[in-house]
Amino acid sequence: MKQFMDKDFLLETETARRLFHNYAETMPIIDYHCHISPQEIAEDRHFNSITEVWLGGDHYKWRLIRSNGTPEEKITGKESTDLEKFVEYAKALPRAIGNPLYHWSHLELQRYFGITEPLNEKNAEEVFKKCNAKLKDADMGVQGLIKQSNVKVICTTDDPADDLKWHQKLKEEQTCSAKVYPAMRPDKLLNIDKAGYAEYMARLGEAAGVEIKTFADIRTAMDKRIAFFEDMGCRATDHAIEYVFCRPASEDEVDAIMTKAFSGEAVTVEETEAYKTAVLTYLAGEYYKRGWVMQLHFATLRDLNTEMYKKLGPDTGFDSIAAGNCGKGLAAFLDHLHELGILPKTILYSGTPSDNAMIGTIIGCFQGPEARGKIQQGAAWWFNDTKQGMIDQMTSIANLSVFGNILGMLTDSRSFLSYARHEYYRRILCNWIGNLVENGEYPNDEDALRQLVEDICYNNVAAYFGFKM
Repeated sequence: MKQFMDKDFLLETETARRLFHNYAETMPIIDYHCHISPQEIAEDRHFNSITEVWLGGDHYKWRLIRSNGTPEEKITGKESTDLEKFVEYAKALPRAIGNPLYHWSHLELQRYFGITEPLNEKNAEEVFKKCNAKLKDADMGVQGLIKQSNVKVICTTDDPADDLKWHQKLKEEQTCSAKVYPAMRPDKLLNIDKAGYAEYMARLGEAAGVEIKTFADIRTAMDKRIAFFEDMGCRATDHAIEYVFCRPASEDEVDAIMTKAFSGEAVTVEETEAYKTAVLTYLAGEYYKRGWVMQLHFATLRDLNTEMYKKLGPDTGFDSIAAGNCGKGLAAFLDHLHELGILPKTILYSGTPSDNAMIGTIIGCFQGPEARGKIQQGAAWWFNDTKQGMIDQMTSIANLSVFGNILGMLTDSRSFLSYARHEYYRRILCNWIGNLVENGEYPNDEDALRQLVEDICYNNVAAYFGFKM
């Protein structure tokens, strides 16, 4: 029997162990999509307890604790102590066999706190004290965690109206060992069908010095904000949409839809799609001109529990996958951009695993010379970043595309301990490749294997985004 999560965890063959320990383990990290706070990086936040850094904003863990029957006040409530919340997680974790959180949590305890014993209710208070004592070390602030994780680039998630003052501070002071860049996420610009659209457009207009009433005004305002983001080092953008569509409309039609929304009238599904298609098409053209990467996240349903949304707001663990079935819309949208000559480098993420083959075949229709794997299927995302989810996606991409061009892993997290997810992915990657080699399906060519592993872990991402180290 193997030891619990030892140095060869998930590495089933000699080839897998060699590839991980000789190559993947030491490769730096480029975390090109996450939700960590640039303010906390700039201020080098030090956490008072493991609960703050581990459970403070991690809706993955909140969701697991809720599923164990824990009342909400002991998960997110202000009256519960940090110890009480940590104990509730420790109660739930041993029951979560097979859940990636079980592995991630123990990797984080091992790598950052030197704790190798499994966490459970019996040792929860002792582990809590050990972690809190370790957090008092000078190198356990945010910048120290980033450095010891060997992170070279971080792309945060930032609204076009943000002033990016914390990025400016990081750029000027250069206290962080990693380069920290903004990644623009203009979801609120797109959400003409949601409450608060008019208020947001006023905020965006104020940031750009433009009164926004028409589609031409959007272009003027966003031209300025995109230029500002580019000056701050932005190389990536991100868009969260429930499903992909393509409904071209004239500018007059888009202006009429905007006027309707500004007056407080409800817009139809067709009008929403027309407006969003126009905005996304304009943005894609700007990304293409600058060599930026467009990321599209789709096929999820968000904030399904109305009562808890009212209490806690968005991104608190009440989301699910959605039915995929947007292949036709995705293909039409990519084709629309391609016909206009403005299809940028694009990464596609679906919330549902049934979309793997759909994405893997569509991306092959729109590749180009701008980059190896110009159109990519992104890392197994959200509900798919499980052990089996990663294996399934690797297998699908290998079957249908060029596996050696993929962009590895990202954290998509709000936690500064979540860089252990890169290790988890790399172990699964090396084991997957190792099994093919051991089975005689790929040659045992050390140079080719080293190149493959190092490219997927780091080199492909650096080249694709154009990061200069």
